[in-house]
Amino acid sequence: MANVKLLKLSHFDNDLALPSYETKLAAGADIRACLGKGESMTIRPGERVLVPTGLAMEIPPGFEIQVRPRSGLSFKTGLMVVNSPGTVDADYRGEVKVILGNLGTKDEVIAHGDRVAQFVLSPVIQANFEVASEINSTERGAGGFGSTGKN
Repeated sequence: MANVKLLKLSHFDNDLALPSYETKLAAGADIRACLGKGESMTIRPGERVLVPTGLAMEIPPGFEIQVRPRSGLSFKTGLMVVNSPGTVDADYRGEVKVILGNLGTKDEVIAHGDRVAQFVLSPVIQANFEVASEINSTERGAGGFGSTGKN
């Protein structure tokens, strides 16, 4: 287990739960919208919004926080984390905001304190990119975007 330090920003509502795992073996910790007590935001079909969390964090080197959709929210509404998974880098110190998009056909409302996404702490391995004059061939080759068939 790795420690992630949370900084409650000046507009964080102390009545809100911090990111939390809802079950013992959950991979993702639910994160809540911090809009202000009694506040809400309407997300129209096709619209994208930034949902504030009121939190900044210090992620240990060698890790990232992945911002992922909550399956129940995505199934029951048209809301999705548009850049899923979003990445919060270990050197980012600003407020973490969730990019939600409404892919449905009706307005969706997010209220203050609603669980809008989940955070997954994930290890990161940085690549050493090197230029080569050729690369190994494979059976698949350059085929992509459905080239392996439907099944």
